[in-house]
Amino acid sequence: MSGAINYISCGLLWIGLLVKLPDLIRHWSERSLRAVNGVLALASLCFLFGAPASVQVINRVSGVPNLAAPLTYASITAYSAALLIMIACWRGGPSLRRTTRSWIYGYTAVLTVIGALFMAGDAPEERSSDFDTYYATTPWISEMVVLYLIAHLTAAAVSAVWSLRWGFEAEVRRRPWLRASLLTIGTGTVISSGYSVCKLIAVVAQWTGRDWAVLGTSIPPLCAGLGAVLTVVGVLLPMAGHHLAAWRDFFRLAPLDAVLDPVLTDRALRVERPRSPLLWGTWRWSTIHNGLLAIETLYDERLYDHTLDAEFERTGDWSRATSAAWAATIAAAVRRSTQPALEPAGAPARLSHPRDAASLVLIADAVKRCEREARAVEPGPAAARSV
Repeated sequence: MSGAINYISCGLLWIGLLVKLPDLIRHWSERSLRAVNGVLALASLCFLFGAPASVQVINRVSGVPNLAAPLTYASITAYSAALLIMIACWRGGPSLRRTTRSWIYGYTAVLTVIGALFMAGDAPEERSSDFDTYYATTPWISEMVVLYLIAHLTAAAVSAVWSLRWGFEAEVRRRPWLRASLLTIGTGTVISSGYSVCKLIAVVAQWTGRDWAVLGTSIPPLCAGLGAVLTVVGVLLPMAGHHLAAWRDFFRLAPLDAVLDPVLTDRALRVERPRSPLLWGTWRWSTIHNGLLAIETLYDERLYDHTLDAEFERTGDWSRATSAAWAATIAAAVRRSTQPALEPAGAPARLSHPRDAASLVLIADAVKRCEREARAVEPGPAAARSV
């Protein structure tokens, strides 16, 4: 993997971090959010420290031959631990705190030992690509290499088992973005494990007097690069799914927003649309919610029941009938709100409109469907002239 690919990948990960940074600041107490940002940050360090140009700069600036090696190993080890913690946070459960604490303590100890072994060993000759196999028989350095490889392989194996097993469970199949994320992470970690396996084989071969250095320098970078890309894509898939769903809701809620526009305008309930397109879906949902609350006392319960019964008798679909009943009830309430003379006397209706985005989307679809059916029955120019 060339240095250009390393830096491009690092830059893309930093962009992802910048996108997630506002959420992290607002919701710092959420473990899963901290874990996702930790995975992105540490993965970017793996790409940054692993680039050949970065290796030379670190060694030259520090004046310590091969200092880039333990830094790269530490970032890979910490990234592996962060991935484990992220999957555990996504899964949740009563043992979450104990599990995450165990992984944090365990891999903190590994990072400490890696630094201690490097300082205890002697690696005077700079090796930018074959450090593992070149120093495979050097006291303390070889132990450091084996430790970080086993730590990485352990994390990759556990992450693969957790994510793939969870991804095939029935409850996750109803959440397509999470399932796609878990399966992608599982595939990426399986490929990433090839990095440690190949390097361990090459190191053991050096112990037995065989020179398999090519196995430790040619295949591992490919496994690490492809595995890391797939894993990071899997980490970002839920975020991408959330924003795509918000964009979809932004457009699908437009008919309901248009129906409520007279109320929103008359009562100054329509706030300015945010500049970031990522927030438009939430903005439209909250605006519609404000409008529905403003007319909640004007709902006509008899109109709702009549429309519900008629639509259900016509279609036999309860969900469609419910959304059509709400569409008619909301439109009538808007007319009463903007024309006080039509406002009914008596106690407020007992109806309470749905508040979740999915139900509001169904109501908006019903509004759009009603408008389409109304246009279909309107007389054309020729029919109008004949009348």
